[in-house]
Amino acid sequence: MVQKQKSEPTESHSAALEHEQLTSLIGSMADGVIAVDDDTKVVLYNGAALNILDLNSSMKGKLLKRVLPLYDENGQEVDVHKLVQETKTPTSRRDMLLHYSDGSQANLYLSIAPVHLGYSAKGDHGYVLLLRDITHEKSLEEERNEFISVVSHELRTPIAITEGNISNALYIANKMGDIGAVKEALKAAHDQTVFLAGLVNDLSTLSRAERGVLQVDVGAINPHQLVEDLSKTYRDEAKAKGLELHTHLDPALETLHSSTLYTREILQNFITNAIKYTEKGSITIGAKADPKGVRFSVSDTGIGISKTDQEKVFDKFFRSEDFRTRQNSGTGLGLYVTMKLARLLHAQITVESELNHGSTFTIFIPNLH
Repeated sequence: MVQKQKSEPTESHSAALEHEQLTSLIGSMADGVIAVDDDTKVVLYNGAALNILDLNSSMKGKLLKRVLPLYDENGQEVDVHKLVQETKTPTSRRDMLLHYSDGSQANLYLSIAPVHLGYSAKGDHGYVLLLRDITHEKSLEEERNEFISVVSHELRTPIAITEGNISNALYIANKMGDIGAVKEALKAAHDQTVFLAGLVNDLSTLSRAERGVLQVDVGAINPHQLVEDLSKTYRDEAKAKGLELHTHLDPALETLHSSTLYTREILQNFITNAIKYTEKGSITIGAKADPKGVRFSVSDTGIGISKTDQEKVFDKFFRSEDFRTRQNSGTGLGLYVTMKLARLLHAQITVESELNHGSTFTIFIPNLH
């Protein structure tokens, strides 16, 4: 009996197999893929492309401009048909915006490459587009650029003042011998150095918080003693501005079990802000007993915070447009770091404020066991 030999695969069978393999490969990609013909009609796409474009119906046979509403970084609509057809070599862009029907938008990475759409060299010409939502990446880039801009600006002033005062002190000491003037110059330089140290501390804490490496070491805190220590620490600074510094302590206060370091840092941020933005009147540091922890508060008679700004005051790099706020140096990181620390302690912060009538920052810190 003669055994029949298996027939060689036909060209159409090979093409179908190739098509199936290609479709499977594209479908498994995390990035959106759209293949269009020479007239920019969609011939192939994957599920990731549907997700990025927020579509739930077939794109096949539709013109690309109907499914890919592109805009440039200035908000001007891009002629995607022209953009694709003018592409002669593989190219990519990171400055495109994708607009959705609900009015939202996404930053888009777009790669365009001219290709053969068939499964052999004889195939029709067309283009393959690769899409990726880079909104998060863009946000991080913008934050990084803003961070560099803010920090470099904030560093420049105290460094210049410090250098100027030290140079002035050296000159006075060498030429005039006026010890009083030397002391005054060195005091100004010292104040700026303290500011720089605080800035570096904020940046260090922020870096560790962003990387999620901050540890909470729970210990016993005497709230009464903590508030008295803080009052003693900041009394001279408040007095230098003509401000009175008061404490208001609940006699029923008991030991709090939480992080001494982070609790102190949070309250220090509230107190330094209160002193910074209060020109006359007083500041009160309070602590009230709670069945589950302690409720600390810092109240001032300062410039206050508008309702709009209260919603943003804990945002990274936020600085109010109020000219009185702009008169004081700051990176807009202090309260952002404070909120990060509060979350580590499972604490809750509330703000009560009225323009020109002061502010009260309250934080409830629960016992951690």
